[in-house]
Amino acid sequence: MIRNIRLFVNHNDQSIKLAKLVKDSFIKNGFILSDDSFDLGIAVGGDGSFIRMVRNSRFDESVKYIGINAGTLGFLQEANEHEINKLIRVIQNNDYKLDEIYIQETDIVHEDKEDRLYSLNEIIIRDEFLKTVKFDVLVDNDLLETFVGDGLLIASTIGSTGHNLSYGGSIVYSDLPTLQITPLAPINSKAYTNLVTSIIIPKDKEIMILPTEFTKNLMLTIDGEHSTYQNVDTINTYVKDKKIKCLRFRDSNFSRKVNEKLLSK
Repeated sequence: MIRNIRLFVNHNDQSIKLAKLVKDSFIKNGFILSDDSFDLGIAVGGDGSFIRMVRNSRFDESVKYIGINAGTLGFLQEANEHEINKLIRVIQNNDYKLDEIYIQETDIVHEDKEDRLYSLNEIIIRDEFLKTVKFDVLVDNDLLETFVGDGLLIASTIGSTGHNLSYGGSIVYSDLPTLQITPLAPINSKAYTNLVTSIIIPKDKEIMILPTEFTKNLMLTIDGEHSTYQNVDTINTYVKDKKIKCLRFRDSNFSRKVNEKLLSK
């Protein structure tokens, strides 16, 4: 049973005001606010707030997550300001569903070290100084292509509606765990031939990026956070077993959300 909650609030006036309403409403209905051990994390703000909530709680698989939208798009957010009481009722009555969202895992081998990173949306791989890159791209150790261009975006299912969509990638239905390789300004000429569309990779297949001598120092953007890595040998990224649980209304519908968030005026 959900009893302890924690709020993760965006730092703008609209989110702070809404967070007070959320806090007061939940406490009035017997819920306990806790920063340490909590059953439900509530992100108040936009999609960035939801991503920060999941990251700050270390992608905890024992916690349930939900977002209340105080932004403009809020594709990751399930509820809005007018649905707070409805949300409280469904929690009290255990009348909700849980979506299992698979987490993208990325291993970066560089300078005789290995770092493992987790992302909810995507990783973007570019040259440290945004010069043209040259990578070998393998799927389960089989060569897919030698990519030359501005970089690669590799998105999760959840991330398919974010930057991936802006770069011409495909929307993937929310309950289909995948990764999607989307090229950023691929070069096609007499010297180079690249895929110009995204390619969707199923769960449990591993994508390996092998930087050539042409491109060894890289900038990785992980869910909007930039980091640089020197002398990168390999980048492996995959979706396997790690996942989080997102609380949804029972009538939550992905097709309707796509229409509401991306098409309706």
